[in-house]
Amino acid sequence: MKRPTPASQKTGCGPLIPPLSDTLRPLRQQVFERVRAAGLIARVQVAKDLGVSPASVTTITSELIEAGLIEEVAATREGETGRGRPAVALGVRAAAHHVVGLKVSDRDISAVVVDFGGTILARHHEERRPVALSPAEVVSVIETLVDRVAAKAGMTRGDLSAVGVGLPGYIDTASGQVLWSSILAERAVPLAALATARLGLPVQIDNDANLCAMAELWFGAGRGLSDFAVVTIEHGLGLGMVLNHRIYRGARGIGMELGHTKVQLDGALCRCGQRGCLEAYVADYALAREATTALNWTHKDGQSMIVLLESLYDHAKAGNQSARSIFRRAGRYLAVGLANVVNLFDPALIILAGARLRFDYLYAAETLAEMQALVLDTGRPLPAIETHAWGEMLWAQGAAALALSAVSEGLLTQPREIAATA
Repeated sequence: MKRPTPASQKTGCGPLIPPLSDTLRPLRQQVFERVRAAGLIARVQVAKDLGVSPASVTTITSELIEAGLIEEVAATREGETGRGRPAVALGVRAAAHHVVGLKVSDRDISAVVVDFGGTILARHHEERRPVALSPAEVVSVIETLVDRVAAKAGMTRGDLSAVGVGLPGYIDTASGQVLWSSILAERAVPLAALATARLGLPVQIDNDANLCAMAELWFGAGRGLSDFAVVTIEHGLGLGMVLNHRIYRGARGIGMELGHTKVQLDGALCRCGQRGCLEAYVADYALAREATTALNWTHKDGQSMIVLLESLYDHAKAGNQSARSIFRRAGRYLAVGLANVVNLFDPALIILAGARLRFDYLYAAETLAEMQALVLDTGRPLPAIETHAWGEMLWAQGAAALALSAVSEGLLTQPREIAATA
């Protein structure tokens, strides 16, 4: 039965890829992704956008409806009187699948339950002690978090189709292996396989900065852009890069480690064990380390990182020159990093993203001006720079997009008779 839904209430999710720009994927997948991105869309518009015949679209959408992946919706438009037969549009069948996206960081964990249409149904967040965990402990954290957020959505683990996990460090997404992470006490951990075995659900893992970019690509400012960069500045410094509407991970899956590019030989010690990394000058722990030394705050040992940083910010805002110089120095290093991103990739947009994004001195006009001075002078406008403070759920939402992508691609690349029974 068609159910009336105001067209203005369906915004869709996923990258808004321009028509005819990506024709390598199967047409069946392109049709589904066009419907998903639009929220609600007429068959004739799908055909027009993809440059194919309406008959082809009708055949494919009939298959997708039969498989339970999309549905017909009676879409009422603003200004309609309600007389006559309502227009019929296509939309993703939201109840077809549900996934969990979660982030495990040095200081907190967060999770969301998302339906097949990209709507968040439940969320959960809690703090954690900043200590490295064994692989078994991380898997237990993942399992507990999945069950807690599923319960908030009124679901059990059996109602879920997949789980996406984001964490800091060097992550080989294709193999599901964590090569190194600040939250793990061991290296080369096959975390995806371990979590899949424990949960009984397919688990995808990725670097948290990549998932921050994926959140912007699926739900935020990057939906309509082919190329953009997301720089995350919190306990670490991350870079997520989108090229041609896709997350770029490098040949071995571990590229875009902006935080571990070197800005000073034999410089400050980074948490990765090397010296002179950009992260060691601009990340939370770097600011806290500088504050402890420059402001003689050794008596504050044992305080949480958040409290220490808030105190540093308050001192800077009150006019403390030493506190301001810490932010100013970090801002100059950040300018170097941003200028390198522009010179290397020339993105249309750079998004500074994270849960904090409130330390004015780190994102001041002086920092952006210095970045502009370091970028090659071509006479052309520089990329736009925006700051997005989404809150703790940003990475979890990106992890949910990772899981949704895996589920839909798996279904759409199966033989038709298998997909129809999934």
